[in-house]
Amino acid sequence: MNKILIIDDEEKLRQLLRRIISLEGFDVTEAGSLKDAKKIIEKESIDVILCDVKLPNGNGVDFVKQIKREHPSVEIILLTAYGNIADGVQAMRNGAFDYITKGDDNDKIIPLLHRAIDKVHLAKKVAQLEKQVGNKYSFESIIGQSSTIQQAIIAAKKVAATDATVLLLGETGTGKEVFAQAIHQAGNRSNRAFIAVNCSAFTKELLESELFGHKAGAFTGAIKEKKGLFEEANGGTIFLDEIGEMPPELQAKLLRVLESGEFIKVGESKTIRVNIRIIAATNRDLQKEMEAGHFRSDLFYRLSVFQIMLPALRERVKDIPALANHFALMFAAKTNKPVPVLQKDYLDALQQYHWPGNIRELKNIIERSVILNDDGHLTAKDLPLELQHTSGHAFSVFELAGAEKAHIQKVLQHTNGNKTEAARLLNIGLTTLYRKIEEFQLH
Repeated sequence: MNKILIIDDEEKLRQLLRRIISLEGFDVTEAGSLKDAKKIIEKESIDVILCDVKLPNGNGVDFVKQIKREHPSVEIILLTAYGNIADGVQAMRNGAFDYITKGDDNDKIIPLLHRAIDKVHLAKKVAQLEKQVGNKYSFESIIGQSSTIQQAIIAAKKVAATDATVLLLGETGTGKEVFAQAIHQAGNRSNRAFIAVNCSAFTKELLESELFGHKAGAFTGAIKEKKGLFEEANGGTIFLDEIGEMPPELQAKLLRVLESGEFIKVGESKTIRVNIRIIAATNRDLQKEMEAGHFRSDLFYRLSVFQIMLPALRERVKDIPALANHFALMFAAKTNKPVPVLQKDYLDALQQYHWPGNIRELKNIIERSVILNDDGHLTAKDLPLELQHTSGHAFSVFELAGAEKAHIQKVLQHTNGNKTEAARLLNIGLTTLYRKIEEFQLH
């Protein structure tokens, strides 16, 4: 129930307001002085305060500033016997929700309370979401107790407190963006933007425009001026994934940003200055790329001020059960299904597999298992064929073909015939899925 505190030294007025407000379903408490009010606020969770301006031991206008500093989510409506424009202006500056005159504005109190409560609820919801985001991207959200992942976490925590450029190394799917997010969240830029861009997802021209922006008319189709991601991330962090795929011409522009914090938009002549932290990641061996002339050595040394190597999943096998259970819980909630029990043969098969796609592949397989499972128990038979082979059972050609057909058919039924989504769940290309549909006559 929403909690309202009335502060007024006139007892009869307090009791009248209490009766009126209680009839609206609010939980009301009262205090005759600011001293008593402070004791109540410290002990109870107050949502809205109705406070007189003139009190024996203080001023309501000054009280607003103190309460908003110590309890920012609490809303305060000031009541005064004599309307004073200067007091009203100062009250609003101090953070009061509203300032009304006693007697003349009594009919406004209930609507005002409802509006103030709405604002309190919104503030609490935003705070909760911010907390969830913080938890989601914190180091505590990274699952694993193996020494290899713990070493990476310890290193990342140390560098997070600085503004140093970080280079994350490791195979595809090892969680480089998760680490980048955690480093940003633990640093002094956590309340500013975190922007991630995959350098391999764009052509040279598009990547240049995405990163640095362009002036209107800079090229065909540039109808209006565009802010680049470096400008959007000003004050925050930009994560450059697959940095090894960046064309040499853009490497020179990135080097200038690292050295001076400056760049020039496409088609522009004036310099833009930004203050950003850069975290880069790659699954390539940049030393070899550098030796082959594909990656600038000066950029490499600028990026690799602090390197962190993320281990492949096959190097942290003992973490697989914890990761699998985490993903099973997550996808059960997402699909509104009971949380499945992961049986021993299921977990054994997961731990015996070599995981070329690392955590990303594991996540995909658990999602598929949860979606297709009907009895609440995941066993080795719920796994794709390539993982079932690790369980030691020898399959005949006919068994393999029959199991694959049934598996694809079940996934297609789940996606209601959406082949793009089915291909994603099956972790195969769309053309491969079409070929399998033809091969197994799944029409």
